[in-house]
Amino acid sequence: MELTVQEFFEEKKADFQLELATKKGNLSNTISEPDLHRPGLALSGFTGVFTHQRIQIIGNSEIEYLRTLQKGLRRSSISAVLEFDIPCIIVTNENVPPPILCEIADEKKIPILTTPLTTTKLFQVLGDYLELKFAPRTVMHGSLVSVHGIGLLFTGRSGIGKSEIALDLVERGHQLVADDVVNVVRRNNIIIGSPSEIARDHLEVRGLGIINVRNIFGIRSLRQQKRIQARVNLRDWNEKFNVERIGIDEATTQILGVEIPLIELPINPGKNITVLAEVIALNTHLKFQGRDAAHEFQNKLLEQMKQKTNEKDLAERTIQRTQFQQKLFNHDLE
Repeated sequence: MELTVQEFFEEKKADFQLELATKKGNLSNTISEPDLHRPGLALSGFTGVFTHQRIQIIGNSEIEYLRTLQKGLRRSSISAVLEFDIPCIIVTNENVPPPILCEIADEKKIPILTTPLTTTKLFQVLGDYLELKFAPRTVMHGSLVSVHGIGLLFTGRSGIGKSEIALDLVERGHQLVADDVVNVVRRNNIIIGSPSEIARDHLEVRGLGIINVRNIFGIRSLRQQKRIQARVNLRDWNEKFNVERIGIDEATTQILGVEIPLIELPINPGKNITVLAEVIALNTHLKFQGRDAAHEFQNKLLEQMKQKTNEKDLAERTIQRTQFQQKLFNHDLE
């Protein structure tokens, strides 16, 4: 992912109250990293570990330091830093960039932006913006629905019924996020899905066509984005298909390097997939709370088997004791 300073400036000019302090022709530089850097140490002369490829943030400390320098030393300090290929510089706290900084920046074609935001605030909001811009992303074919607050991504072959299931869930009061095309982005270890701009609010139902979910079911039937917490893969029923019966062996799948639960759901006539989807969501809630029905059932079964084994051992020991007592009694009679 690469982002030009021009794109960044136009997109966030209003939000960050950005102003351009140098010539407009220098905005074609490329931002290639989401991280930010303060060049205080580089301005003091040490550029050995200067991460020049990042956006440079100049705050009160850097401005005050430059003011303490004599004119010639100030020029050489700034020149040493601007020799590097810096994408852009942002001056915070309503500080006015020193004229010599703007002069050399124009020579080196490095844009300088100003903002009234504090350095701390800018690091926060700009860091969030760049993190999202540079986050790993992909596009998946499927339907994403928020069911009881759990993001379920329905996948499967074309025409298997993903959109019909999504429509049925929306009719039952759940929320559609995306149909057919799901934009997926990873933020930290969280996978978030959202609709494409052109298909937002719409569903394609075979035999019916495109429908507008917002117009039919209202605004509460939609979500703009949702964390994907499980993938439900719909498959045609096949007798050779190894169906999970207990649920002890939990399958997972990876999306952008993050593992999420995978439920392989066979489709056959008469099967109510919508109700099963609701159960999957509710069961996922229980697992988040530490309640796993399959493992609880297994533990109950093992405990019962253990109890029966103990009862059998006790019965055998009782029989052996009785037989031994009978032998002693017979011996006394002799």
